[in-house]
Amino acid sequence: SSDVCSSDLKCYNKDNTFFGIFVSNKDSNLKPLFHVMQKNIIGVDLGATSGRVILARAGDDRLRMEELHRFPNRMREIDGRFYWDIHALYEEILRGLSVAGGRGERIDSIGIDTWGVDFACVDPDGDLLGLPRAYRDPYTDGVPEEFFRTVPRESVYAKTGIQVMNFNSLYQLYALNREHSPALAAAEHVLFMPDALSYLLTGEQVCEYTILSTSQLMNPRTRELDGELLRAAGVDASLFARRVMPGERVGVLRDEVARRTGLGRVEVFAVAGHDTASAIAAVPAADECFAYLSSGTWSLMGIELPAPVITEESCAMNFTNEGGVDGTTRFLKNITGMWLLEECRRIWAKEGRTYTYAEIMAMAAAAEPGRTRIDPDDEAFAHPADMPAAIRDWCRGRGKVPPADDAALVRCIFESLAARYGEVLDNLRGVAPFAIERLHVIGGGAQNDLLNQLTADACGIPVVAGPSEATAIGNVMVQARALGLVGSLARMRDYIRRSVEVREFLPRTK
Repeated sequence: SSDVCSSDLKCYNKDNTFFGIFVSNKDSNLKPLFHVMQKNIIGVDLGATSGRVILARAGDDRLRMEELHRFPNRMREIDGRFYWDIHALYEEILRGLSVAGGRGERIDSIGIDTWGVDFACVDPDGDLLGLPRAYRDPYTDGVPEEFFRTVPRESVYAKTGIQVMNFNSLYQLYALNREHSPALAAAEHVLFMPDALSYLLTGEQVCEYTILSTSQLMNPRTRELDGELLRAAGVDASLFARRVMPGERVGVLRDEVARRTGLGRVEVFAVAGHDTASAIAAVPAADECFAYLSSGTWSLMGIELPAPVITEESCAMNFTNEGGVDGTTRFLKNITGMWLLEECRRIWAKEGRTYTYAEIMAMAAAAEPGRTRIDPDDEAFAHPADMPAAIRDWCRGRGKVPPADDAALVRCIFESLAARYGEVLDNLRGVAPFAIERLHVIGGGAQNDLLNQLTADACGIPVVAGPSEATAIGNVMVQARALGLVGSLARMRDYIRRSVEVREFLPRTK
């Protein structure tokens, strides 16, 4: 405006959060133009079963979020192989962005997070080469053991600090080379899923740090790709695009996307592209003395550290060191989570039994406790055709009483997960350089009161549940910081604490 001149002041609070702009009037007195500059931020949060496009309004003392569009995401099976339909996901993202554009919303930035390890291949002309393979595709079954004949298991862990899981990007690349994949052979770059989708939006190819850290290709100390592992997998470091950190600018919406969505040339930022990294950034903790449990299709349980922990002990326990916001390390363990229940619900629906979430909670609460527990991480539950049958067969094979009905199955799953969380927390206590005083449960599982109480009982410490939308919150808050609205990670968490409601579950004495 004509009132704005060179003497205007941008003002920040002591915690480096943006306060507002003061402008000079013609009487040389300062007056507030507005107290806080609101930013409208879109977070695209994609999980293995669903995706969302969320509009966040940030700028005052609370974050306000609105879901613009929700859509399913399922693997596609083609000739016995499993893929992600990246083109369908892209179309759904455009639909969500178009909702904002159709309302005339002024959008300041967009960011995308997804699950880890999976990637798309891009040819020298910039075209996607087929559909990305899905991490549950059995083409990597047994591949780690074959790979270890070239680079021993202990050496792979010492180089990367990443737990061995057959679907890690390292083994996917090795498997693609072994099957002579024409897509990989023709690729100029591979782009991890959030980077592939931001490429479709902007035309800019990047490799975001937190998503790369899931690949088992990166040295977490140097944050560089490991040459020996790349050679053993049959690829070169040039296959990966320029590296960016959370909060760095990727580009702006392509002209075609800007017109189609009605948003104009909005900036796209790299967020913590791995959904768990975004979720952990949103833990509403007031200090460092906590463990976290990101509870969804997968359960990821760990602690936040300033540096990786790569020891014989952490290798034996198969813990992983993944990158977080501000260069932190997410020292964690992958645990099979609500995948068990989701797959049971899928089979029950095929058999004509459809339960609401409330009905499932009531079933589990009414079922007899303490009957049977399973190992949630057993390979038998990785991708069975019939999850209820797989659980019963597992029990019979070990002399356990199989769950008698659907309610008993749900109770078995919840009690087994809680027991597993207690075991993993005990392992974390032996590593943490601080006393773990509480467990923050974030993600969809934060809404499961029964499981949260069982977890508090198994872990022996208070469970703080919420926010359930942690991944989306972490996504938009990294963008908010890039836009100058908040300073450090600690201040981000202060802001989140003011914006969300949590519930506390205290361990019951036995």
